[in-house]
Amino acid sequence: MILLLGGSGYVGSAYQQLFLKKQIPFRSISRADVNYYDRQQVVRLIRETRATFLINAAGYTGKPNVDACEIYKTECTLGNTVLPGVIMEACTEVGIPWGHVSSGCIYNGRRADGNGFTEQDTPNFSFRTNNCSFYSGTKALGEEILADAPQCYVWRLRIPFNHCNSSRNYLTKLMRYASLLEAENSISHLEEFVETTFACWEKKIPYGIYNLTNPGAITTHQVVQMILDEAKVRMNEGRENPFPAKKYHFFESEAQFMSIAAKTPRSNCVLDTTKLESFGLKMRSAETAIRDALKNWIH
Repeated sequence: MILLLGGSGYVGSAYQQLFLKKQIPFRSISRADVNYYDRQQVVRLIRETRATFLINAAGYTGKPNVDACEIYKTECTLGNTVLPGVIMEACTEVGIPWGHVSSGCIYNGRRADGNGFTEQDTPNFSFRTNNCSFYSGTKALGEEILADAPQCYVWRLRIPFNHCNSSRNYLTKLMRYASLLEAENSISHLEEFVETTFACWEKKIPYGIYNLTNPGAITTHQVVQMILDEAKVRMNEGRENPFPAKKYHFFESEAQFMSIAAKTPRSNCVLDTTKLESFGLKMRSAETAIRDALKNWIH
């Protein structure tokens, strides 16, 4: 039996679909069922269900975006920093392995040597560096709490996307926003992310932190061009074009973006996936995954 916390969210829903497809017994738990922040309630739940693995996909990201975390700081801290610690204590008490959905947003840019950040690199977009959003700060603290957690996977997600139109989908956001910020990022295909995280447990790879992004960094301009390319292919073939007929506009600089469209700095970073690949788990390239999502786009 798999216990899933946060199963109603964007990532949690993908986990539910994965378990249904693989016919794996699971139970999705919401805050209405159990007080996540009460360790003994979580302990009782694990024991009553005889769970063999727990996945924490719960957290606080803010709606419509991370700017909301600057207002709802208590909720953000509880969801991203306190909750992982409570779950760690409960799982340690019972003695079951578990996985935590974290974020790559605790980094910004690339390493000094030009490569992507590895799992061993200290976060450079956190409260300790005093340059981050409140969201990123709480996610970095959450990872600090789990630094010595036994039997625990920490899976770093970055800018999720897939083929389904959704307000949480990175591709949808690019199509909807009036102006875009040019940036280079690592990104994670949603279904590939959940499949690969679960494969970590199925294949019994070592516990620890893993960057789970599609290999290869991608820029905003590159993704926009892929959207335009797919729209042109569909029009030339006489097929329905679900993509908006618009000209994509970009901010002149990050400073202009911050002055007009954002209340807090954004993380734009590149992550290294070598550690994951060393254990035989590799996702498709970022470009391949994006083109496939656009090709199969559901409006």
